[in-house]
Amino acid sequence: MKLRTLDRPLRSPAAALLTAFALAVAWLFVGVGGGTAQAATSLPCDIYATYSTPCVAAHSTTRALYAAYSGPLYQVTRTSDGTSEDIDTLSAGGYADAAAQDSFCLNTLCRITEIFDQSGKGNNLTVEGAGGNGKADVGAIANALPVTIDGNKVYGVYVTAGVGYRNDSTNGVPTGSTAQDEYMVTSADHVNGSCCFDYGNAETSNDDTGNGHMEAINFGTECWFTPCTGSGPWVQADMENGLFMGGNGVNASNTGNTSDFVTALVKSNNTTTYAIKGGNAQSGSLSTWYSGALPTTSGYTPMHLEGAIVLGTGGDDSNGSVGDFFEGVMTSGEPSDAADNAVQANIVATDYAFPTASTGEIHAVGASKCLDVPSSSTTTGTQLDIYTCNAGSNQEFTHSTQNQLTVYSGSSKLCLDGYGQGLTAGTKVDIYTCNQGTNQAWSFNSNGTITEVQSGLCLDVTGASTANGALVELYTCNGGSNQQWTLS
Repeated sequence: MKLRTLDRPLRSPAAALLTAFALAVAWLFVGVGGGTAQAATSLPCDIYATYSTPCVAAHSTTRALYAAYSGPLYQVTRTSDGTSEDIDTLSAGGYADAAAQDSFCLNTLCRITEIFDQSGKGNNLTVEGAGGNGKADVGAIANALPVTIDGNKVYGVYVTAGVGYRNDSTNGVPTGSTAQDEYMVTSADHVNGSCCFDYGNAETSNDDTGNGHMEAINFGTECWFTPCTGSGPWVQADMENGLFMGGNGVNASNTGNTSDFVTALVKSNNTTTYAIKGGNAQSGSLSTWYSGALPTTSGYTPMHLEGAIVLGTGGDDSNGSVGDFFEGVMTSGEPSDAADNAVQANIVATDYAFPTASTGEIHAVGASKCLDVPSSSTTTGTQLDIYTCNAGSNQEFTHSTQNQLTVYSGSSKLCLDGYGQGLTAGTKVDIYTCNQGTNQAWSFNSNGTITEVQSGLCLDVTGASTANGALVELYTCNGGSNQQWTLS
């Protein structure tokens, strides 16, 4: 979608319902547990194939979407030396091997540079080039979005402004007025009202070629057609030159999805009708926000799909949005509601979760002192130091479910921050208003270091000092004891 200038064959209902029930029950009886490889009989693309609406694109950095898939899920590239590594599943039908990424990217910055298509169609997503309304994008920081599925650590795609992926030369993706379905698992915890956090069918030119030339899922808080119900975020259909909540754009029944993990779905026969669904990806069923006629405005009935695939931006590379992406598929044909319900049951059974928050003192191992906000200051921009541990509130930090390190509580809560989003050694570490920036995201590593996600630099006591008041900064990781920390 362009940034606005302000800135079937169906089975019988009984058979379909029985199939959906059987698939959901089969998933509930899959053995799961922390630290184990996933074993499954039917995953989302297996389910859609059962309903004769096969996946033509299947993307995930967290897990396989076919029970038999055992190949690479995504590729990470180190910015330090340009070397890349594919991150595979742990087993056929299994979860991503996050430990391989952690090892490869230890104490350096990695970006996700390719997301592989599991469908066999070769519709991989690579970093998006410049478009009609955006400059060339960059890949997402690889360790910015740690989550668990069935207790196993994996990573999602943390989209910030300027991050985007695309494939303009696809194979088997619906074009013209061919029916399709798209879903993605995302999160309501990381959204904004900028254009356009999309996943789905887009233009092949990276530009706006007119109404109805794209049909992608959009998730965010931008209210294109007023009035909107609530403040979002909403699952919407980006059909170019508009984010549609249903019908001709306005739909008071679309009240939004605010859960930590969200299943977002848009499907259409692309000649007369479309549907929008959303649900909690951790529990329950899908809500149908709209099911009815395509927009009556010129260009949308029928649709004119071009068959590119976009993730994280609009069809013309409008790239001011933010969002989280964990998995998504596109199908050939419009699946039945029973198929969608079975896929939702599968997603729920996967048990997506954010890491558990932990609170305590952060001990500087080399100095036997604590990370400290000097004089218990609440002034943003105050640089942190180390000081004798004293159980003060200015030495109590929480590593949040969103990967932040926070100090204080309530209206006084502030985040540990790489000052000015600096990327160079010597950047001071301060406290600042929490804003979900990657310069406020921190990784606790197996070797005892704490790295800032944005830069890949280590939390460091300046000059390896052990004195009270020694300042804390970001510095090149070097294995020194002044870069060793424990949270307890």
